[in-house]
Amino acid sequence: MPRRRKGQIDLRVDDPQQLLDMLDPFPFRERGLDGEVDDYVREHALDVPPDASLAIIIHLPPAQVEGPLSQSLPAVFRQHFQNQAERRSRELTRLFAEGRKALAIGVLVLGLCLLVGQSLVNLFPYSRLASVVMEGLVILGWVANWRPMEIFLFDWWPLVQERRLFDRLAKAPVTVTAQTRPPSR
Repeated sequence: MPRRRKGQIDLRVDDPQQLLDMLDPFPFRERGLDGEVDDYVREHALDVPPDASLAIIIHLPPAQVEGPLSQSLPAVFRQHFQNQAERRSRELTRLFAEGRKALAIGVLVLGLCLLVGQSLVNLFPYSRLASVVMEGLVILGWVANWRPMEIFLFDWWPLVQERRLFDRLAKAPVTVTAQTRPPSR
């Protein structure tokens, strides 16, 4: 048995239909990959360092290798992962739009809280209660900025990482070959 290369993801199936999402109504060229196949390929790709190349090898029974579905599998894999990368780009765009709206609201709330708090302190300069209320309003103003900070500091990064992974998988060569041993279950 040939030694497995680093970055090589092997898929062994009896029928190429097993790789496709059976609920998808499109013909196999437009059909997406089955969710479990997608998960399997992604999980194995995550184990490969980003600087190493990826390759997907599909092992089929010899009688299945020359069929039209088998021959279209490289295009199906490429299109599926391109679609996933584009989906992550759209999600990232929506997340940043949400972040901008949340930031505008948060800055407005913070400004109002500071204005009201400072006005209270100016109206009642010796009141301990006015100082406490001002501190509470300042905290409220900063809490109103929690979500935009969360978006712009943390939430976008996983989407970028997923998009990079899907871009790598879309560019990975997909080879369909005759299997030399039965698939392991």
